[in-house]
Amino acid sequence: MSGMLGTVYNAVLRSNTTMLFTVFGAAFGLQLYESAEGMEADGNDRAFDTSSDKIWDRVNRGRQWKDIKHRYMEAAEDDE
Repeated sequence: MSGMLGTVYNAVLRSNTTMLFTVFGAAFGLQLYESAEGMEADGNDRAFDTSSDKIWDRVNRGRQWKDIKHRYMEAAEDDE
């Protein structure tokens, strides 16, 4: 087992660039696999997407376009 882990470490994880290419390549491949015909997102995917969106919105509250858009829309209406 340790021999196999050492091989994986040396081949993929030792170099940061190689690891990043592996991660992004795997994510791209899995995305293509999921979007293939007949593959529908199940409840787990939607739950993960919804929860990660909520966490992202909470962390970045006040910095996103949807949070500050009203300021610029009101300013544009006042100018007209």
